[in-house]
Amino acid sequence: MSTEHASDGPEPVGVALYGANGHQIHALLATRRATARLVAVAEFPPERLPPGLRGRDGARACRDLDELLADPRVELVSLCSPRRRDQARDAIRALRAGKHVYAEKPCAFSEPELDAILAAAREGGGMFREMAGTAFAQPYLEMRRVVRSGALGRVIQVVAEKSYPWHDGRPQDEDIDGGLVRQCAIHALRFVEHVAGERITSASAIETRAGNPVPGGGSRVAACLMLGLASGGVASIAANYLNPEGAGVWGYETLRILGDQGMVESAQGGARTRLVVGGRDFGPLDVTRPGIEYLDAFIARIRGRGDLPLTSEEELSPTRWAIRAKQTL
Repeated sequence: MSTEHASDGPEPVGVALYGANGHQIHALLATRRATARLVAVAEFPPERLPPGLRGRDGARACRDLDELLADPRVELVSLCSPRRRDQARDAIRALRAGKHVYAEKPCAFSEPELDAILAAAREGGGMFREMAGTAFAQPYLEMRRVVRSGALGRVIQVVAEKSYPWHDGRPQDEDIDGGLVRQCAIHALRFVEHVAGERITSASAIETRAGNPVPGGGSRVAACLMLGLASGGVASIAANYLNPEGAGVWGYETLRILGDQGMVESAQGGARTRLVVGGRDFGPLDVTRPGIEYLDAFIARIRGRGDLPLTSEEELSPTRWAIRAKQTL
């Protein structure tokens, strides 16, 4: 047993990386050797591993997903599948092999695929989670707390934007990364349900290829979503690949939650916040308390310690609505 964790503590979870198409977790693993140990990789370039993981954990370079799943040391598979279109199939294979799965978004392109993933988790004994920690990083965790405190009263409207820059590496084929609505707007859908606490009941979308520098390219550059909420309120989302370099932040985000008693907002990728209740402006939120790292919560749950902040159904509801919004186009 490693000397880097307490001798009476749980054995680190054996983690495998499959694919490098997205936000793979190798950097996080380099700082979590007491709770997680990299044991295998496939479709992942070894040179991208942090120095602290190279040649120290005994990680195998596997030929493919099947060889990776056959390794008994693998307990958790982190999926960033080479083609996002294939990721639901990959997740189901891993779950049926008895592994836990942590998947890049979107984990599925259709509701039948999403339901099949959940069924495979129930039947195979493994737990499935999407990389859905958006609401639990600051300042969104504090905004969630404000909403749940009732300070804003009844939430009537949510306005959200998620903006990334364009670069030549953006796939022109949505099957590679899921496309603008499913891989970018999904963050804002999480804002609505996981931060504002409002259950979505309807969704429609419009999107455009205008601004795509590749003639005839398939990548959508901007999209708008209109949502109905269970409370009777409404929400709107703007998602785009139009964030200019001078903005100073890679993922420019804006979130404004308006209730009948007050308003809380975050702008400039979370750099600026404000809470107003009635006639009082409370100014910026106190975001000094640490956020929740979703991977840490999942690893702890695998070892039977603590609970995740969302149920599987709550976690995957924004994914389901991204799928439904895409189907309205």
